[in-house]
Amino acid sequence: MTGPAVQPFGSLGATTARVTGDPHVGPVVDETWEFEGGTAWVFYAEGHTELVKPVILSDGFSMGPSNLFLFWEGLDHGEYPFVRELGSRGYDLIILGYAERSASILKNAEVAISCINRAKDQRTNKSDLMTVGGFSMGGLITRYALAKMEHEGSNHEVGTYVSYDSPHRGAWIPLSLQGLAYFLAPVSDGMKNMINSEAATELMWRHKESIAAPAVEHENRRIFLAKLQEYGWWPTGPLNPNGIRKIGVANGSGTGEPNGVPAGELALEITGGLFNNTDLYLQDDTENQLVAYLKAFLQPAKEVRTSNLPEIDSAPGGTLETFGIAADELNGAGQPATAHFRSIAFVPAVSAVAIRDIDTHDGLYADISAIPSHESELDAFLCASQNEDHTLMTEELGSWIIDQLELDK
Repeated sequence: MTGPAVQPFGSLGATTARVTGDPHVGPVVDETWEFEGGTAWVFYAEGHTELVKPVILSDGFSMGPSNLFLFWEGLDHGEYPFVRELGSRGYDLIILGYAERSASILKNAEVAISCINRAKDQRTNKSDLMTVGGFSMGGLITRYALAKMEHEGSNHEVGTYVSYDSPHRGAWIPLSLQGLAYFLAPVSDGMKNMINSEAATELMWRHKESIAAPAVEHENRRIFLAKLQEYGWWPTGPLNPNGIRKIGVANGSGTGEPNGVPAGELALEITGGLFNNTDLYLQDDTENQLVAYLKAFLQPAKEVRTSNLPEIDSAPGGTLETFGIAADELNGAGQPATAHFRSIAFVPAVSAVAIRDIDTHDGLYADISAIPSHESELDAFLCASQNEDHTLMTEELGSWIIDQLELDK
């Protein structure tokens, strides 16, 4: 969950909030549901005393347990009051968090299944199909949960699935930063633990197991994708009269416009302390590119090099302060560092709307607006008009989702 201030490195999950003005009163939670491995908060629409037209939204990736207060704050006290707008249309909202957000998607999907079943059983009008989805990794957790329920013959009674900047074709953590995580591990292993967590290795398009190791698809990701394929890849709602409708939004631009970060430039440098003269560079597509020069006091320098990878840092998509957070953490640990480019692409737009893979320049920078919409694996989608913070709740995206739910009535 990313908040309005600096967050711990690796906090990549629920919603980004740009909270302004005076401090506000916290949420009025109508019910709290406890599950093995997670917790849900239930918010009734005005006038409701029982569950009606439930909308379940899942938290995403970070280290440690979900903070449901920050999740709610990002949804309702940013640019667009999504919770209140949902309530004004008569929808009851359930936000779902996890005891450990870095646990495997497969494990947290079991928590989501428990939540879906409780909402299904508790809602007053059994003819009302539910809406289920999530933010970032939360969209993958619920996608997997629904597909697994169908595979096992369980009727989830969900009519609409929604994802919010979810990395359906993979997310990106720079290989330079992954190399730095291993380099810093003898002093601080926080970044290393984050990139090697079960959930991160399932999400990331490419992963390094050491400074010198090649960047590959992690075994955990291959297992996750194989299980998803076994369960039908996407939920289809076979027991529903009209199936299940899959909708999604991207915080990245759909025009193919880069995010303004210049490929190949110096992204972060450490200018003092034990790691003085360490430099990290933005990814470009050249042969044998130096992406990280890693230097430690009285130790030989190490390098991370890549060849012919797409310029993914600069790609259109939901952005994350990847280098900025790393620099803040380094400065906080007494290692002077400067992030020349704080934010880069984290979930490429084509990944969020499941319309192209992210392994080539042409795929990453595709003009989505010019691609026939049926080529997406989603039934309907919307890309932001500009590249913006990953999972930022905006009026543009939030109101579109609510309008789509009204269409699905």
